[in-house]
Amino acid sequence: MGKLVEGVWHDVWYDTKSSGGKFIREDAGFRDCVENKPDAKFPPESGRYHLYVSLACPWAHRTLIMRELKGLVKHINVTVVSPDMLEHGWEFSQPEPLFGFTKMHQIYTKAKADYSGRVTVPVLWDKKNNTIVSNESSEILRMLNSEFNDLTGNNDDYYPAALRSQIDEWNEFVYPNINNGVYKTGFATTQEAYEEAFNSLFRALDKVDAHLATHRYLVGDTITEADWRLFTTLIRFDPVYVGHFKCNLKRIADYPHIQGYMKELYQFGHVAETVSFEHIKRHYYFSHKGINPTQVVPKGPDLDLASAHGRDDVLVSK
Repeated sequence: MGKLVEGVWHDVWYDTKSSGGKFIREDAGFRDCVENKPDAKFPPESGRYHLYVSLACPWAHRTLIMRELKGLVKHINVTVVSPDMLEHGWEFSQPEPLFGFTKMHQIYTKAKADYSGRVTVPVLWDKKNNTIVSNESSEILRMLNSEFNDLTGNNDDYYPAALRSQIDEWNEFVYPNINNGVYKTGFATTQEAYEEAFNSLFRALDKVDAHLATHRYLVGDTITEADWRLFTTLIRFDPVYVGHFKCNLKRIADYPHIQGYMKELYQFGHVAETVSFEHIKRHYYFSHKGINPTQVVPKGPDLDLASAHGRDDVLVSK
């Protein structure tokens, strides 16, 4: 994974010794916002912003989905990093289009020469100010949802005011226990830390499955941001997290309500086009040599995602 320290790249893995074997994720380093208001530092403009993503990364994937759903494909260009993340961190298979860089950490030091921290995706880049607007996926998600509406004419709202408290409540539950829970399980380096994260993860999945037995979606009777934030972890679960991260109590395929829900989201709009199992499996199994030293990438599983999801008959509890 590596990190920058005062602008210099270091090939270092996460420090779990000081945390009792637990994986602790660092906060994002760039937290500005695109805002549709007078005198905004980063106003919404077609062609002004560039999105750097990995097709393997669930955090980046959520921004790709929102870009599709909100009609922003022709307004915000995308560069996809290589699925292989080794001693130089995220790299580009060919030089990226703005500066000809070959490594993602060069984008970070272009924005801030003495940057210290992890080099993550997604990154929303401002081509006018030549800087990073944000590398916090949840905040980029909100920008894409609302700040470009006047530009696109797309007023679909995945974070509606009337449902925000419920959406926030689900996000606050899903993030530590499921989104980050699979990483806390997979990157744990002591048995105790692993089992603690493992147990929290599957308790959370049990709760979600029970909820979806009587609710079409996590919140209300329409798809919201909370669903997309959960989806990107669910779609990676059986191909990667079950085996590679030892999250093997159950598969998503063993949860009847989560399985149907995940398939419905996969089949929604052009979402399926944002999913690359080739990148997903290649990244995790090939890049994490500490977990999979042979770097052998499995061929399976055979996922049935295009068949009927069976969610149309689910009653929505008000």
